[in-house]
Amino acid sequence: MRFTTKTEYGLICLIYMARNSSADLVTIREIVKKERFSTPYIEKILQKLRAANIVTSHQGKQGGYALARKPSEITLKEIIEALEGHTFDMFCEPSVREEIICTHFSLCGLKPVWEKTKNLLDGFFDSITLEMISKQQQMNPSGSKTLAVAG
Repeated sequence: MRFTTKTEYGLICLIYMARNSSADLVTIREIVKKERFSTPYIEKILQKLRAANIVTSHQGKQGGYALARKPSEITLKEIIEALEGHTFDMFCEPSVREEIICTHFSLCGLKPVWEKTKNLLDGFFDSITLEMISKQQQMNPSGSKTLAVAG
């Protein structure tokens, strides 16, 4: 499980939209200026999020992006899957196995462990909403921000 800057930047963009939901639309220019991101990279990320029905886009001079649903209805799992493909790559899956040759597939005792790991991660990420992330301001003892989740 490794997340790229696509997920990190995508989450930052979505948090920005959730926190500025009073504005009808958020422009890429606003996000790029505030976060100092690359415009083409953010455009690609927002296109993936639009394809996954997480954001909507509006063309024209007054155009921009908005959340497709309430932040409480958008899960971290959806966001990760939209930007990374999966929350956890299991090398036992046929689509992944084509790229990686595993000579122990028929004898492997790890498949149940990887399946359980994927299920646990999927359940955990599905329990966290964009609303929870965007409203999180709790400080932990070290002084860094943490996400308070049930579990």
